[in-house]
Amino acid sequence: MPPSYSGIKKRIFIFLVTLMFLGLGLIVRLAWIQLIQGDELKQKALEQSTLDILVTPNRGTIFDRNGEELAVSASAGMVTAIPRSIKDPEKTAKELAPLLNMKEEDILKKINNKNYQEVLLKRKVPNDIVFEIRKRNLKGIEISNDTKRYYPNNNLASHILGFTGTDNQGLDGLEAMYDSILTGIPGRISTPKDAGGRKIDDSTSEYYKPEDGYNIVLTIDKVIQHYVEKALDQAYAETKPSKGISAIVMDPRSGEILAMANRPDYNPNDPFAGPKDEWYNLWRNYAVSNVYEPGSVFKSITAAAGLEEGVVTPEEEFYDPGYIMVAGQRINCWRYYNPHGHETFKEGVQNSCNVVFVNVAQRLGKDKFYKYINAFGFGQKTGIRLPGESTGIVNPLEKVGPVELATISFGQGISVTPIQMITAFSAIANGGKLLQPYLVKMVTDDDGDIIKEYEPVLVRQVISEETSKEMRDILEGVVANGTGHSAYIDGYRVAGKTGTSEKYQPGKYIASFAAFAPANDPRIAVLVVIDEPNTFSHMGGAIAAPVVKNIISDTLRYLNVEPQYTETDSEYVQKDVSVPDLIGKNISDAAKLLDGLKLQYNVEGIGSKIIDQIPKQGEKIKEGSMVILYLDGKGVGKVKVPDLKGKTIREASDILSSYGLKINIKGDGFCISQDPAAGTEVEPGSIITLQFKSNDIPED
Repeated sequence: MPPSYSGIKKRIFIFLVTLMFLGLGLIVRLAWIQLIQGDELKQKALEQSTLDILVTPNRGTIFDRNGEELAVSASAGMVTAIPRSIKDPEKTAKELAPLLNMKEEDILKKINNKNYQEVLLKRKVPNDIVFEIRKRNLKGIEISNDTKRYYPNNNLASHILGFTGTDNQGLDGLEAMYDSILTGIPGRISTPKDAGGRKIDDSTSEYYKPEDGYNIVLTIDKVIQHYVEKALDQAYAETKPSKGISAIVMDPRSGEILAMANRPDYNPNDPFAGPKDEWYNLWRNYAVSNVYEPGSVFKSITAAAGLEEGVVTPEEEFYDPGYIMVAGQRINCWRYYNPHGHETFKEGVQNSCNVVFVNVAQRLGKDKFYKYINAFGFGQKTGIRLPGESTGIVNPLEKVGPVELATISFGQGISVTPIQMITAFSAIANGGKLLQPYLVKMVTDDDGDIIKEYEPVLVRQVISEETSKEMRDILEGVVANGTGHSAYIDGYRVAGKTGTSEKYQPGKYIASFAAFAPANDPRIAVLVVIDEPNTFSHMGGAIAAPVVKNIISDTLRYLNVEPQYTETDSEYVQKDVSVPDLIGKNISDAAKLLDGLKLQYNVEGIGSKIIDQIPKQGEKIKEGSMVILYLDGKGVGKVKVPDLKGKTIREASDILSSYGLKINIKGDGFCISQDPAAGTEVEPGSIITLQFKSNDIPED
């Protein structure tokens, strides 16, 4: 039966509606593709029809403060392969292998991989090699511009500059911290290719120029950096430190770092030279990452706090019997063999007398003392923009008892970084202003236009200008008449403080010296830290002060700071002294003789008679120089072992050292037992074995 007319109309209507919806769907889909996905699909089509080769931008140059180049980008080549365009892979690999210093099989493996449109063979290829490759005219091998980071001064300032990786990213030092500024934006060469992914011959390539990175100008002075590294090389050879040596030169008026160096160091042109397990130690910047007990250099902080709070005056008199009793514990002065006796506070600083500083800390009390420790920036990062800065170690206030307060007063029981110490010491020199240390003065473009400039940052006012002036005068006396006399320079007013601290391991020391000059108008502040010296002495005044002296002398002359002699300088001029024969004498007689000749001395060992000395009898040395006295280990009465229960390793080590005893450590935490027992009489130099345990403090 033929369909009715109305049925045909119905089917036609449904068909038309379906066509209408299909058409509408196609319109919507087309609009989606064109308007929403258009840019994405266009980019994909472009990628499928073109071959892009990366063009590396020039990494920004690093200059010193005077425009001397410290890190530059030299032109080089980047060799890539287009696997689908290479017709004879074996021949290509054979020709490239000797030129690129690569294995033939490695190159072959890469260029036979047809899954990739482009594969990187080698970056930073020297220009002479690039020229040779271009001469071969190898099909499917492309060469584009690349850069190679180059440090024209080799090891100079390596711990400041750092180094870059194979793809020019900063991996350490300022190269890492300012990587985003130095890197720039890559460009590319875009070349048409066929459906098989092969480059179309005789096609026109488009070149998109890279944007080079910005340059940075440092606060570092290349000449002063050279002076510092020259002095460290000499000191490293003479003192043979097991752990290393570090030095920092700062402008105390601004916080600018003029030089910073460590030994051992490395060449950033080849940072991966040597055994792999040594890389980290060579790259590590001791000046900002390592912590150490500052010893007597920290007495400058105690002195400044005491003067600022008015608990002591420069001319106040003290008496040093060679030791001080604190909470039942005997704490020796470093010169307990020949006590300083009556002395003013100013003389106590010059003599670096522990007894004086323990008294000052006790008068301050731990709350006020800690206020200044925090105000000077200890226990906090300074904010210098270098990787791996440490905060140091400052014990919580609630864990500080009378003995801890006493030992902190002369720089034991607290750990600092060299950058913290020089920053705090500069605050004493500059009128009491704690300034943030910094290394970058400005960021510039290739035309020399300044993009960003960095100014000094005042963190806080720590002490008054009046206290700062008093401290400058007192610390100048340390160099002119005291333990820092080895840093005295005729015609220049140098102020400084010596430091010596014993580490946890008996017989291991850190020697340091901090100074600024000229004392009346400081232009530079210098710190040298020698970690575990192996030489005739471990005293900061004997081995660190001469290093600082060399740096200051060279730097002040370079800065055109003229020597100024006054009428009072004649009393400070060092005269030649003939070293007397001290062998066979007892320590007290030798001390009086050396004091009369204005010579310092340091005692090594325990005993009653001197068996050796350095320098030897008859040698000519300057007044204020150090004479090392070695004792025979005999004739010393027995000592009673102190009660060490409840003490930390650091506290116990300090106490035993003051008694002339050695420590054998077992465990960690607080002392829970000791052998021999407290009160036992033993020979000086005996080993006391202590058992430590965490979170187990015995009751009194």
